Amino acid sequence: MAPAWVFLLVLIGYPLVRVLIDAFTNANLINPNVSGFAGLGNFADVVADDHFGSAVAHTVVWTLGSVIGEYLIGLGAALLLARKVRGQGVFRVLTFIPWLVPIIVAGMTWAWLLNPDFGIINSLLTRSGLIDQPINFLGDSAWAMPTVIFVNIWRSFPYYTISFLAALQAIPGDLYEAAALDGASAWRRFWSITMPQLRSTSLIIVFIHLIWTAVNFDFIWVLTQGGPNYATITLPILIYRYSMQDFNVGMASALSTLMLIGTSLIFVVYYRYRRKLSEEIVG
Repeated sequence: MAPAWVFLLVLIGYPLVRVLIDAFTNANLINPNVSGFAGLGNFADVVADDHFGSAVAHTVVWTLGSVIGEYLIGLGAALLLARKVRGQGVFRVLTFIPWLVPIIVAGMTWAWLLNPDFGIINSLLTRSGLIDQPINFLGDSAWAMPTVIFVNIWRSFPYYTISFLAALQAIPGDLYEAAALDGASAWRRFWSITMPQLRSTSLIIVFIHLIWTAVNFDFIWVLTQGGPNYATITLPILIYRYSMQDFNVGMASALSTLMLIGTSLIFVVYYRYRRKLSEEIVG
């Protein structure tokens, strides 16, 4: 176990401790003369930042919008793929492709597709008569956040689909047959059999994706870099700007610490619900 422990300490333990220390000190990425104990000063500066409130709100919208959309579409796709049809294996492979595409490649491809000047999306919409003129999906404050959420849903829903599909295949067919004999409709069987059997899987992937999406940086950065006019700025983007543009490591570490506390609270909620679910199953 020693190599694994060394690996974790070097790549996770040390950076984490370093962030916690820098959060309470004056640290600058390019000016070594900036030093000294800052106390809660970095946290106060972060909260006083004009963009902090909007970054928190955008992070919540980005996270909830993505997870809800991924869940609904992923579940719907899983229910369709669970049916026995010709070419079932091909449909499953095609559904999983977006998850296999690297985030950078997916982001750059969608940025090209959505371009208002030469993007194929605007071309199809204008030719079909759905819109009168091209829409700047990533350059308009009103469209930017819904667009990045849509693109993130497109890429991430296959993970839900595969997880739900595996759970659906584990449900005994006898349960559906017995319910059908008792006169239960398809809708009733879905709510009384399918959804209860998917509770454990739903709990795991939803809480995992709440954390993954909240701390996601690269997708929004590739598409909008937090713009236009801070319309898609989230907490990870703000951390990047503190550290790599303003070189203020102290404020970046302070905001990272706040996010660590927030994600830890999500984990605590997950742990309590998971234990409660386990007790219900055992009982």
